[in-house]
Amino acid sequence: MAALEQAGYTTPTPIQSKAIPTLLQGRDLVGIAQTGTGKTAAFALPILHQLAADPKPAPRGGCRVLVLSPTRELATQIGDSFRTYAAKLNVSVTTVFGGVSHRPQIQALGRGVDVLVATPGRLLDHMSTGKANIGATEILVLDEADQMLDLGFLKPIRQIVGRLPKERQTLLFSATMPEQIARLAKDFLHNPERVSVAPVASTAERVSQRVVHIDAAQKRHLLAKLFAEHEMSRTLVFTRTKHGADRLTKHLQAGGVTVAAIHGNKSQPQRERALESFRDSKIQVLVATDIAARGIDIDDVTHVVNYELPEVPEAYVHRIGRTARAGASGSAISFCDDSELKYLRGIERLTRQKIPSETYRNGEAVPDRAVSGYDPIATADAERETRAKRHRHQPSSHRAQNGNRSSDAQPARKETSSAKPQGKARTHRGQAQGAAKSSKPQPNANAGRNGSGRNAKPGNGPSNGNAPRPGRRTSGRRQGNPAATAV
Repeated sequence: MAALEQAGYTTPTPIQSKAIPTLLQGRDLVGIAQTGTGKTAAFALPILHQLAADPKPAPRGGCRVLVLSPTRELATQIGDSFRTYAAKLNVSVTTVFGGVSHRPQIQALGRGVDVLVATPGRLLDHMSTGKANIGATEILVLDEADQMLDLGFLKPIRQIVGRLPKERQTLLFSATMPEQIARLAKDFLHNPERVSVAPVASTAERVSQRVVHIDAAQKRHLLAKLFAEHEMSRTLVFTRTKHGADRLTKHLQAGGVTVAAIHGNKSQPQRERALESFRDSKIQVLVATDIAARGIDIDDVTHVVNYELPEVPEAYVHRIGRTARAGASGSAISFCDDSELKYLRGIERLTRQKIPSETYRNGEAVPDRAVSGYDPIATADAERETRAKRHRHQPSSHRAQNGNRSSDAQPARKETSSAKPQGKARTHRGQAQGAAKSSKPQPNANAGRNGSGRNAKPGNGPSNGNAPRPGRRTSGRRQGNPAATAV
């Protein structure tokens, strides 16, 4: 309790009040809560209580508690939280992730640790070399479970879980839990209790949200204008790609903005320096990708800017959850060009809300409500429907001419036994294709066709008993192929 009071914890948050009693009973649990509501303490505090109530040496090469995290930053954050809460306890905590030396991690694992916080990739590295043995683990925690079990993490997680004892307590905590991921997560839990303090993928009420509809080419100009005209002292800017983050960082630096980038291509020391500079207000802006943002737990972030909307709607909830933390308020501004309207629809469907929007025109942002009857999404849908109607009412002969051009060559290929000479319209395309495939001179189009035609020599055609049936291709026959006409 002294450590909690020193850390400023006086009243439990809703997720903590609901989760802690269940975890103290030793039950499996799925916990759903928005980012910044105290999920880490919700599982760390009851875990530390159980370790203190049953003190025993940690298994050499292994751990008593395994916490899996999708990113290095989040692993560091969780490890720091455990150390803070366990300041008055005799509990060892180690973090294991990539981008740093293996040796210190191997040495710590060799002694055995009570709490191991790890990313899946580096943990599997240690397991494959025999440096990590998780066969005696008592508790498994999957933090940010939707991301852990989503794209790219499923196979490593299954490999790790397959090496754990079946008798264990398993916890999943996340800000979002899509139904398809929830079904997958049930494979790892036994009769879990589900606690939720917010609807799935709901956004924080204290975040002021707005969307700016803008041409992609104007995004950089508008972002620079926002920094020049508004008080955005500590801002997170999100991009979809690592290279996009680097390009945007250089653009902002050229405009006099103090900025750094954080993404998967950065080394661990570079990422830590960028986070520390942002936390200490040495830089005004941090440009990040979604995967790196999972570990950003920094108070007093005033603004989140979605320079590019995420393709996965749940990522939007994680992004804007970086602001309005610990009871504060914040703003989220999202740029949306025409190609991103489908992502905006997905976000609004998921969060069950219409995000206020405006349109950036001629260097000025005009609220959409001030434009009579203007709704960018509805306008795009109407234009798409107009194009569909125009296509449906197009004359059938015109559609056939545009959409079935390749059918001209088909009749000549199906004719196998006709003795009638083929017209130019029926043979020209097939002969041109055959000429491209063979360097030999092309025979007469009417010669040697199943032994019939004006130029066929007596006895060169097949006998009546072996004549092919109409509509069937003879062996080796292709238009323009001399092998098909030679006997």
